[in-house]
Amino acid sequence: MTDVLDPTLLAEAVAVAAAAPLPAVTPLTPGPAQPGSPHVTAAFAGGAIAELDGGVPGAVVVLVGTELVEALASSPIGALDVAAAVQPALDAAARRLGAHARGARALALDVEGYDITAELGGPFRTVPLIGAGIAAAVLVPEATLAGAGEPIPDSADDAGPGTTAAPADAGEDTTPFVPAFGAPAAPPRGLELLQGVDMEVTVELGRTRMTVRDLLALTPGAVLELDRAAGSPADLLVNGRLVARGEVVVIDEDFGLRVTEILDANAAV
Repeated sequence: MTDVLDPTLLAEAVAVAAAAPLPAVTPLTPGPAQPGSPHVTAAFAGGAIAELDGGVPGAVVVLVGTELVEALASSPIGALDVAAAVQPALDAAARRLGAHARGARALALDVEGYDITAELGGPFRTVPLIGAGIAAAVLVPEATLAGAGEPIPDSADDAGPGTTAAPADAGEDTTPFVPAFGAPAAPPRGLELLQGVDMEVTVELGRTRMTVRDLLALTPGAVLELDRAAGSPADLLVNGRLVARGEVVVIDEDFGLRVTEILDANAAV
């Protein structure tokens, strides 16, 4: 267990780590940690939770505002998952706690009677992430802060472009921090918010259909005929959506794709 920071400063340090990879137009500055309230979720439109591995108990939650949720939902390549978008932030938060984050799971904040305290297993601390208003928040259970280990070294743990301030000094001000969770959000800025979101990119040479009998009869050396003629362009898919076509090339003994055609939104289906 780490004995460098008290729980309040540790919660703020976790938020610093999470802020850097979190998609945002303006830099996110973590505010002072405060006792968690089950009503905090009412101020946000979405969020995700990740359980922790590595001997550290509990989980970490990142809540995000309407601006990011709507930008993900209206992406030109189809709706994007909130949990996948905030997974890098959860990973960075977990490393600061000396742990590894499991796959993120989206939170059902719109369900009547939803209680984030039950998700986190007990009392927790909230650290707001401030950009143009309260853009997001990081929630860490008290038990997780008490059981944290030494930080896992990683460049994502350092304050990056998305973070402009270090944790607040506990001796500067003892006045309880009450963020304006109900403050109006800045006007949506669409694609600008999505520039830091990781996307799964796939190159597809072709497809075929087979019966279960033929599939079970496959052996090493079997050749499958695809629905694509030799020399035809391969498809480039982003999160399963067709966005471009190109020629397969070899670069230093690795395959690559030379893009020859970008498809518009109506064709990319």
